[in-house]
Amino acid sequence: MADDLYSPQAHERRALLDVLGVDLFSLDLRTRAALEALCDEVLVLRDDVGQLRDALDEAVSLADNDALCPVFNRRAFEREIRREIALAARFRTPLSLIYIDLDNFKQVNDAFGHAAGDEVLIRVSEILLRLTRETDIVGRLGGDEFGIVLAQATAEDSRHKAEQLSYEVDQLMVRCGTRESSPGIHIGASCGIVEWQTGQVAESLISAADQAMFAQKARRKSARQAT
Repeated sequence: MADDLYSPQAHERRALLDVLGVDLFSLDLRTRAALEALCDEVLVLRDDVGQLRDALDEAVSLADNDALCPVFNRRAFEREIRREIALAARFRTPLSLIYIDLDNFKQVNDAFGHAAGDEVLIRVSEILLRLTRETDIVGRLGGDEFGIVLAQATAEDSRHKAEQLSYEVDQLMVRCGTRESSPGIHIGASCGIVEWQTGQVAESLISAADQAMFAQKARRKSARQAT
C-alpha cells in the first residue's frame, strides 16, 4: 500500500473514505484492506459511468444533428416544435415558424457539382444561426429546405426576421473559380411564415408554413420575370 500512497487513486480513495466518515487506522488490517478494495471498485464504476454518460451525450448529439449542416435534423426539429407548441399552449405565448426553400439550388448542383451544393447549404445554415437567437430552433428539413421556430414571436416579428434572412441569403453567389467576371448563380431564399394557432399540431404548422413558402416562391419568381 505504501507504493500508491500518493497516487491519484489513493488520494480519491482517501477522500471517499473521509466522506463516509471511516477511520482506516482504527480498523484491523483485513477490514481495512476490504474497505480499500471496495472504494477502488466504486471509483472504477464512477469513471465507467462518466464515460458512458459522455458517450450517450455524444450519441444523442449525433442523432439530433444534421449530417451536413450544424443544425437540427428533421426528426429533432419536429420534436422541438412539439415541445415549443406545448409551452406556447401552456403559457399562452405566440409561436411562429419560418419555412425556407433555396432558390436556384438545383442549378448549382447541375453546374458546379454536389460539393458546391453542400458548401452552399453549410453557408446558408451559418447565416441562419448567426441571425437567430440562441432560443430559436434551426433545422434542415431535407434537401435545400430549412425551418426556424421562433418562440414568443408573432407573425409580424417573423416577417421582419424572414426579410433579414432572405436579404443575407440573396447575397450569395456561386461562381466557377475565383474570378468575379466568371459566370455565377445567385442563391436566394423563399420564406413561408405561419403563426401557431391554438389547437394546431406540429404537422399542420409545418404544412401551412410549407404552403406559404411555395406562395412566396411564386411571387419572387414573378417579380424577377417582371424585371
